[in-house]
Amino acid sequence: MATPAGIHPSSQSGTRCGRGGAKSVGTLLLTAWLWGASNESPAGSLRLEGGPSRCAGRVEVLHNGTWGTVCDDGWGFGEGQVVCRELGCGTVLSVAPGSRYGEGKGPIWLDEVNCTGEEKALRECQAKPWGEHNCNHIEDASVECSDSIVATLGTLQLVNGLDRCAGRVEVLHEHMWGTVCDDGWDLLDAAVVCRQLGCGTALAATHGAHFGRGHDPIWLDEVNCTGTEAALVDCQASMWGNNNCFHGEDAGVVCSDSALSAATAPRLADGLTRCDGRVEVPHLGSWASLCDQDWGLAETRVLCRQLGCGTALVAPARSHSGHGAGPTWPNRVSCVGTESTLSMCKVQAWGNGSCPHGHEAVVACSGNSEGDQVRLVNYGSRCAGRVEIYHNQQWGTVCDDNWDLVDADVVCRQLDCGRALSAPGRGQFGRGDGIIWMDETNCTGTESALSSCPARPWGTGNCYHGEDAGVVCSDSLIPEPAPIRLANASRPCAGRVEVLHGEHWGAVCKQGWDQRDAEVACRELGCGTALPASEGADFGTGALPVSLENVRCQGTEQSLRECPAGRGSCEHGERAGVVCSGSIVSSFAPVRLVNGSGHCSGRVEVFHAGQWGTVCDDGWDLLDAKVLCRQLGCGTAVLAPHRAHYGQGQGPIWLDAVRCAGTEAALAECRSKGWGTHGCEHGEDAGVICSGSGISDLGSLRLVNGSDACSGRVEVFHEQRWGGICSEGWDLAEAHVVCGQLGCGTARAAPASPRFGMGDGFLWVDAAECAGTEGALLECRLKLWGEESCRSKAHAAVVCSAAVDIDPRSSGALRLVNGPHRCAGRVEVFHSHQWGTVCDDGWDLLDAAVVCRQLGCGAALSAPGLSGFGQGSGPIWLDGVSCLGTEGTIAECPGKPWGQHACNHVEDASVVCAGDAQHARLRLVGGLSECSGRVEVFYANKWGTICDDNWDVQDAAVVCRALGCGAAALAPGSARFGWGTGPIWLDNVNCTGQETDFFQCPAKMWGIHNCHHGEDAGVVCAGNSSSAALRLMDGPHGCAGRVEVLHEGRWGTVCDDGWDLTDAAVVCHQLGCGGAEAAPLQARFKQGTGPIWLDDVACAGSEEELAQCHARPWGQNNCHHGEDAGVVCSSSPNASSVRLTDGPHRCAGRVEVLHAGQWGTVCDDAWDLSDADVVCRQLGCGRAREAPGRARFGQGTGRIWLDDVGCTGDEDALAQCQSHPWGRSNCHHGEDAGVVCSDANLTAMARIRLADGPNRCAGRVEVEHEHQWGTICDDGWDLNDAKVICRQLGCGAAVAAPGHARFGAGGDPIWLDNVECAGTESAFSQCDHGIWGLHNCNHNEDAGVVCSGPNPLQLRVQDGAGPCAGRLEVLYNGTWLGVCGTGWSLLEAAVACRQLGCGAAQAAPMGAPLDREHHRVLLEGLSCHGTESLLLECQQSHTGPGPCPMGSVATVVCTEPKGAPSSCSALIALLVLVMLLSGVLLWLFLKRRCIAAAQAGAHQRLRDQDAPSTSFQAMGAIYLPSTAEGPEEDTEMMQLMEEDAAQ
Repeated sequence: MATPAGIHPSSQSGTRCGRGGAKSVGTLLLTAWLWGASNESPAGSLRLEGGPSRCAGRVEVLHNGTWGTVCDDGWGFGEGQVVCRELGCGTVLSVAPGSRYGEGKGPIWLDEVNCTGEEKALRECQAKPWGEHNCNHIEDASVECSDSIVATLGTLQLVNGLDRCAGRVEVLHEHMWGTVCDDGWDLLDAAVVCRQLGCGTALAATHGAHFGRGHDPIWLDEVNCTGTEAALVDCQASMWGNNNCFHGEDAGVVCSDSALSAATAPRLADGLTRCDGRVEVPHLGSWASLCDQDWGLAETRVLCRQLGCGTALVAPARSHSGHGAGPTWPNRVSCVGTESTLSMCKVQAWGNGSCPHGHEAVVACSGNSEGDQVRLVNYGSRCAGRVEIYHNQQWGTVCDDNWDLVDADVVCRQLDCGRALSAPGRGQFGRGDGIIWMDETNCTGTESALSSCPARPWGTGNCYHGEDAGVVCSDSLIPEPAPIRLANASRPCAGRVEVLHGEHWGAVCKQGWDQRDAEVACRELGCGTALPASEGADFGTGALPVSLENVRCQGTEQSLRECPAGRGSCEHGERAGVVCSGSIVSSFAPVRLVNGSGHCSGRVEVFHAGQWGTVCDDGWDLLDAKVLCRQLGCGTAVLAPHRAHYGQGQGPIWLDAVRCAGTEAALAECRSKGWGTHGCEHGEDAGVICSGSGISDLGSLRLVNGSDACSGRVEVFHEQRWGGICSEGWDLAEAHVVCGQLGCGTARAAPASPRFGMGDGFLWVDAAECAGTEGALLECRLKLWGEESCRSKAHAAVVCSAAVDIDPRSSGALRLVNGPHRCAGRVEVFHSHQWGTVCDDGWDLLDAAVVCRQLGCGAALSAPGLSGFGQGSGPIWLDGVSCLGTEGTIAECPGKPWGQHACNHVEDASVVCAGDAQHARLRLVGGLSECSGRVEVFYANKWGTICDDNWDVQDAAVVCRALGCGAAALAPGSARFGWGTGPIWLDNVNCTGQETDFFQCPAKMWGIHNCHHGEDAGVVCAGNSSSAALRLMDGPHGCAGRVEVLHEGRWGTVCDDGWDLTDAAVVCHQLGCGGAEAAPLQARFKQGTGPIWLDDVACAGSEEELAQCHARPWGQNNCHHGEDAGVVCSSSPNASSVRLTDGPHRCAGRVEVLHAGQWGTVCDDAWDLSDADVVCRQLGCGRAREAPGRARFGQGTGRIWLDDVGCTGDEDALAQCQSHPWGRSNCHHGEDAGVVCSDANLTAMARIRLADGPNRCAGRVEVEHEHQWGTICDDGWDLNDAKVICRQLGCGAAVAAPGHARFGAGGDPIWLDNVECAGTESAFSQCDHGIWGLHNCNHNEDAGVVCSGPNPLQLRVQDGAGPCAGRLEVLYNGTWLGVCGTGWSLLEAAVACRQLGCGAAQAAPMGAPLDREHHRVLLEGLSCHGTESLLLECQQSHTGPGPCPMGSVATVVCTEPKGAPSSCSALIALLVLVMLLSGVLLWLFLKRRCIAAAQAGAHQRLRDQDAPSTSFQAMGAIYLPSTAEGPEEDTEMMQLMEEDAAQ
């Protein structure tokens, strides 16, 4: 085919979108082409290659004697139609971009082909000139025509699998094949695919592009089949092409007719046990062996898991189990190692090759023999939960002391559960029971079992179950097959119930199905609770047989399999269904995660009452996090961080003491204290890390291009690809976390590329910010998955302490120390795992130039000798260095051998490099602490100031963060901290407040400004200085007295010059003593001694601490101690500033103190009973019994606030004791102090009773304390409190919580006030309450409780004229018994009517004598006040069944409820009254009407006897109609009616 001599303009004006954008008419005119002058196509110039027939395949055209492909830019239906017409292949069936039929070879001849569809040949269409394109062969266009074999496949096919019955699902729509997203994809959907293709039943429904990623449109998403549809397009799904997926989520199917199905039923043959031997699968009616080529440990792990044979022990390359008699399976298996079955691995045909005998794959698994086994429990997954280990014939837990990811990795490996994602402690999966087998576990990471790790001897330790260790393994993110599912519903968590029985799914018969059964089904599905609509729900019958009939659950079971079931006839073929609360999850309080790495990690916030608020971390654990992740659609929980891990929230704290079972549909379904009820602050905000953010992939790290596994470039595996981490902001804190996660010790260096190379340059993580204390990188603040915000494109790297020696030619082997920044200081080099100095013999600028170049610090400015930056220590590694100045590293320079010298450290060499703006440094000058003062920056080897133009809190925030001084409090200008000297380096700084480096903020160029030093900018940070540097002395309590501050290790006073209430307010705020009431002068609280540290203090009032206020420099004053300043604050120290955590109760645990808005621990240095006594007194917990150290109650987190505490034992609060300044210690959390107070045991075992009530389950609440019984004040007393009392006493449910001394005033102490129970506590001692004996009540406010008792009483009336009149009966042990009439009056009747919901009592007539049938009665001698809600609240002489002394039963006549049938008795009573008042004439006038009314009433009663009686069941009342022939008309009114009728 020849190119025409001239280019002819095209007459086509339509535009199409291609790779380069929309085609304009102008572009087409410029690129128009013709295939030739003839209208006829040259024979054989077009073909379809790589397809199943000549009419389907990759489009290729012949040009200049060479076949080439066509680019898919703009390729569509019109172009396909022309190709099919030209080839005589009918009409177009589909067109496909993206090399559907493989990538071609040779030239790409055509691009941006644009046909109308009416052309006879492709040569008539417009396109670019021959060979001009911007494509590659992955974009080769394809066509399928109607005359091809593809047309027989219909609109559905499985591709890229072993055969046509396994592969990626693709559907044909609008003449294009496209994939299906795996959102919601399951076996029901797969079943429809297999049926439609005639491939048998569905064996697997694969996710995550198991059969490779498609290159075509994603046509379907959220597919939801019932399993009975004839075709996939009949299933419910999103609109065509409407999805939120990518091709990494392409769905797949494995059907039973596929050869791949053999991998679902493997066996091990000719071994010593069922768990070792030759690998065989069923094939063509016999067993076929698998070849050992490509068979390895990954495949062995999957097979052992599939067979339930434990972990892989060995995967030998040659058979030791004999040669199989059958054939070799003609397919090869390739696994990652995490798959659940071999069928989920990649399976490909051998092709023309074969596997000879003697090369069969052989496997040996560990088996399941009981030895020191390990398991993970209480999370619903075998790969996540509390760690339990089996030893000495008993299961026990593992203490979390020293527990970390290395230990967790061993557990995950032992369970064949992948890698460890997190290692939560603190009983995050609930507290175990029984023995604690292991403590201080210290695995190296190479052990095959947890029992092989070093630890304390079995069963010895100092832990309790609040320290039980847990593990979350990566395989816990893989959904495990559930034995229950819902079908035929339009939304999740509602549908027909189907259960897995054996290997087949079946339905559940609706006969006998009730709310309790539905409750269990919803719980097992993780769908919350069953809604009332469940009992009447009808979701069709389906095609499955019935597997369960007559299910009889109690409602407490975890699975339907635990419920009894029987046989029966399934009436009308109806099937059971459920509607769970998870189907209306949007109606629950919304939740969100903020300040984390994406929407699936962060601080937990919940929306209530029109406002977002946080959740307190009290009791917050993985089960709570699991529910929240499910509610957000974020997968499963990986970690449940405490202590405001994602920063402190604002606004209300909505929830506290959350207790989820893990099966709830939403957080709002979990138990907790009431909305807004808590005892927390925002430093306790709960967080969550869910798997849905992909953050769990950060558990898969590696170090590449280093000398060993513990050094190199950091890479993370995500979406089947390794990528790097941006080095911006990367330092030793992040490196330390990575080293710890990899089990490589601590971080030695955190270099950036190019030391370890750039790899392919691809970055997955654009920023990482760690504190250095995290257990894994996923706990840090991150920017994830290719946001492409990394400006430097440099890759982060680490060198860990376990790594081999650093290459002396790298920048990691060289550092400058003791200088103002990293580009100036004493030269030190790393050699033989140790840093050492360089001798200054011959040291000059040429040597310094090499050092500066190696460190990336610009040019060398000077080369000081004679230890210009201080004397070093350790070895002197180099001497006589003589560089030319051109070397790349100092190791390349000539010099003496390593370690040979004749120097001492007085001769240590130094360097000052020019550096650059990136290496400038910050400091604060002129303030009273390192966290306040004038801002100065170091640039060009000089310190200079910053102009205050536009200076604000956002700028100050970045400075404070860079200096590690917390948040910004103030951003003063106008040289608040004095005029600086030297250059003014920066002006018009404009930070957003989010920058991680101050020098990322926009500003004028260095040194360009229009300011003077009277405009120097300053900063006041919240800081890490503390109230321990401040105290009040010689006052009546800790919140009043002479002001003293600690400076340079000495306490001194403050002069009263200018001292006022504003200054005093700052002192009170800093000490947590409320507001300032007075600022006394002239040594009101005695004269102090020692230095006068501060004078002319001038606070603005907004400062957090006195050290942030403006004042003269330390020690400069013109005062004497007669002018010492004082303060009187509005409150005194209280218990809220100290707490005991992680103990068995509130009076024992780890000591934590609140300072600067943050809880922290106390170091056990010098900690003794005197210190503990102060804590116990402050908390109202009696005297101290123990003062344990060494983190007896677990290691805390966050700051260690106090060290070397020295109390006399007489102080009112711990803050009044002597100690190091706040935050200064030489401790770690393994030294956290604890306390056990004398009230600990009394609180834990507090005895309660109900006094002066009718029985042991009702009465005044009394509690025993200090061997004396006392009462509880009714302030805040409610049913939640009563629930706990009833539960502890074994008295059933709480019926009422009366106050105001309902059961009489007690005569003993009032022990407790303001009790606050959540209602879920198992014992009253677990409830929150104030200090023992502290209250503002009298005994007229004594609280009471009425419990239902172990046998709650229900009432009904019998043999009366209606539902509210008749003989009273009580249900006792399943039998209805009468109430004894002894002492029965209108007061008792009033209570009975109220309980029955029948209004007020009209009468309490004496009932009929007891007959034989009703000779036993209950509740003899009732005595009510008439105001009680229940008869149970009344006094009674005898409760149990027995004879009644008066021989009659109690009866009542109540006011009938509104709407009840009226009786004639009321009308007769009215008639009698009228008769008495009006005389005989009026009575004669009404007589005829009354007789008629009486007759109508009699007819009405007869009808009432034939019709069912109305049942009123308010407050537990039950009314049952009498079985007698007619009602007993024994009242006076009835007799009058009969007499009137007789006349």
